[in-house]
Amino acid sequence: MESPFPGMDPYLEAPSLWPDVHSSIMHAIRDQLQPRISPDYVAAVTPYITFEAIDIAASRVVAPDIAVLQRDLREWREPGEASVALLEASLTAAAVIEVEITYHRIEIRTVGNETLVTAIEVLSPVNKRLAPGAFEAYDRKRQEMFASSAHLVEIDLLRGGTRPPVAAELPSEPYFVFLSRVERRPILEIWPISLRTPIPPVPIPLRRPDADVVLDLNRALRQIYQSARYDLRIDYRRPPPLPTLPAAELAWLDAHLRETGKR
Repeated sequence: MESPFPGMDPYLEAPSLWPDVHSSIMHAIRDQLQPRISPDYVAAVTPYITFEAIDIAASRVVAPDIAVLQRDLREWREPGEASVALLEASLTAAAVIEVEITYHRIEIRTVGNETLVTAIEVLSPVNKRLAPGAFEAYDRKRQEMFASSAHLVEIDLLRGGTRPPVAAELPSEPYFVFLSRVERRPILEIWPISLRTPIPPVPIPLRRPDADVVLDLNRALRQIYQSARYDLRIDYRRPPPLPTLPAAELAWLDAHLRETGKR
């Protein structure tokens, strides 16, 4: 069963589906590119680690330890003295703690010396969080890539969160692909992606003088939709996941799903 949408399916953005979609699309991209870049290059889904300052929610505090501490404070006294009533704190707040975060991306490297040639990021909610300090962790890694001798491709198939910053106002399309070529920096090539049209082919640069290879992102999405049977987990009678689409897009989506028999 195929997705009813010509390109990106907004229902794949659902929090219950996206982790599997994210993993599947990265492996589908790798599998599509590998035959096209052999034998001089290899593509791999690769983890990398960054440190990010996050707010630790109150629900993550170990409650038994707090209870012991509070009891001990209420009963605190110096030896030989009467108990002293302590004023309880009037405020509580979560600490901002730096934690280790593991991301994954597709890396294209040369065969032999393993030099990084191109990094392909499929953005996830953790890359795009609006919380203070959250996006900065990803952007620091992004700036490191801009200072390197490797190309960077960013695929943003999520409508929510922070877009990768650019020095221009982006159009209102829901999805984007950004390409930073080493030889053209700081210029970015940008592909806005509409909900109503197929995703255009994306060039993936290699080392000169080798020509770009073409990534058919639409094909990769169709492939994972069918192999994972996402149709069995999506109820197209319901509104798409947040954020809410503009009124014109919602009207188009409703008409399109009715035309395709999903509503």
